[in-house]
Amino acid sequence: MSRCTAPVYGHRTASGAANCPACGSRSYYRSPSYYTPPTRPSWSGGGGSSSGGSSSGGSSGGGKSRRLRGGGAVSYTAAEWRTIEPLARQAEEQAREHPERRDLFLCHAWDDRKGAAREMCDLLVSLGATVWFSEKDVGLGKSLLREIDKGLANSRIGIVLVTPALLKSLAAEGIADKELSALLATDRVIPVAHGTTFGALRDVSPLLAARSGLSTGDSSMRDVATKVAAAAAAEDDI
Repeated sequence: MSRCTAPVYGHRTASGAANCPACGSRSYYRSPSYYTPPTRPSWSGGGGSSSGGSSSGGSSGGGKSRRLRGGGAVSYTAAEWRTIEPLARQAEEQAREHPERRDLFLCHAWDDRKGAAREMCDLLVSLGATVWFSEKDVGLGKSLLREIDKGLANSRIGIVLVTPALLKSLAAEGIADKELSALLATDRVIPVAHGTTFGALRDVSPLLAARSGLSTGDSSMRDVATKVAAAAAAEDDI
């Protein structure tokens, strides 16, 4: 009879459970993978991790649960909460100081506007978040850069959808590069890797890669959107 490897290897991830001869055939909920940058980055000029410590008992003793504005709640593991907590606390502070602002500004590559970026925006909205999204918020005849500038100023948190198209746009110093420069000037930004890795991002933008983030690599975009929407909702912890 196969023996469970949890005492040795742990089952903190879906892959850990899948590789266990005793538990691999069981069904596990697949939560979004998370990324916390190294405390001492291997590249020159990079910053340290921005995940920060726990407040209000955030991650010291386990995970957290937060309410979604559209109803329901979402739970975070302790490791996920270390990534999400700074975003959640910034959202709460911004909500108190600027209640008129939208929850999120979605930074994305132009080529993703009808694909991954629209999917992310629609998911966030369905979960009760208010989102500034250029494809929906820039009207005909409007200056794209000026509208983006206003969108950045009137959003509490920035989410950067990191895709292969975004990496190309950043390397070419396109419009997404200008959005990112503005977001990096604040502590209110979280990268979400989709179809790529944080290692690939580090080669293009070490400063963004130095921020803790989430990835759809081991999960669905809906799972990641749910984690972000709950953090940005500025609702009470459960």
